[in-house]
Amino acid sequence: MFMTFLSVALGGAIGASLRFGAGLWAARMISPSFPVAVMSVNVIGSFLMGAFAVWSIERGYSALNPFVMTGILGGFTTFSAFSLEVLTLIERGQILSALLYVALSVGLSIGALALGLWLMRGALA
Repeated sequence: MFMTFLSVALGGAIGASLRFGAGLWAARMISPSFPVAVMSVNVIGSFLMGAFAVWSIERGYSALNPFVMTGILGGFTTFSAFSLEVLTLIERGQILSALLYVALSVGLSIGALALGLWLMRGALA
């Protein structure tokens, strides 16, 4: 059990570092006035979660789930940061931006997870 905790911790460090790097990149490349980095990370992370969930179970690698799904992808996705960004937009009076951000983040993340499941199931069939 201790090794599982260590693998989650290592994965979390990797995922959080990747998220930080994605945030820096997005701030430089894309408009910093709309939280694109957090939204993009959530969509990408959701897609990868769906694909990895199917792959690991279908191929017998579910022992990697704590490291990858809880650690890397849990550290990479940012729904706590998402919540803060929504409230910040609301506090700034940017209600329409907040609503758009919520709708796009949730809708695209769920869609990306479904796409990841569907693609991996097809690839492994």
